Amino acid sequence: MTSTLDDFWRDRRDERPELPTALPEAWSFGATPAQADDLLDLVLRGVKDGTASSFWDYEASGDRVPELGDIGIVTDSTGAPRAVVETTSVRIVPFDEVDADHARAEGEGDRTLAHWRRVHEAYWRAHSEDPRGFDPRMPVVCERFRLVWPAPATTPPAPDPTAVA
Repeated sequence: MTSTLDDFWRDRRDERPELPTALPEAWSFGATPAQADDLLDLVLRGVKDGTASSFWDYEASGDRVPELGDIGIVTDSTGAPRAVVETTSVRIVPFDEVDADHARAEGEGDRTLAHWRRVHEAYWRAHSEDPRGFDPRMPVVCERFRLVWPAPATTPPAPDPTAVA
């Protein structure tokens, strides 16, 4: 996959020379192939511009917490590079203080805070890398990002039912 990532990044740099020279970290969303593809689709459609991670999982894995300005390559379930994103903000807050704006930014389900809390609690109970798993006061890394490549797909506006043809 390294050569695929190298080729992908070289092509992106050819298109946008202002991108960093060094190959950025590549990752996929979620813990399953279906989650990776479903969440990537939301990003590519311009619906998802936020994600949340357990700070405890960063501690357990030794991975670096995202920082403002980070560039990342998002892969699909097969590990193929499909998107480039740039981190636009990072906040670490307790799970029970994640707000409705962040839940909406994640683009999942009905985009409500209630849905976000339900699916994220279940996710961390099932997939946490840290033995503590889930706690309502656990620190959550709330990351916002913008899609750098490709340009987000646009959905045509719905027809105006009051318009006269």
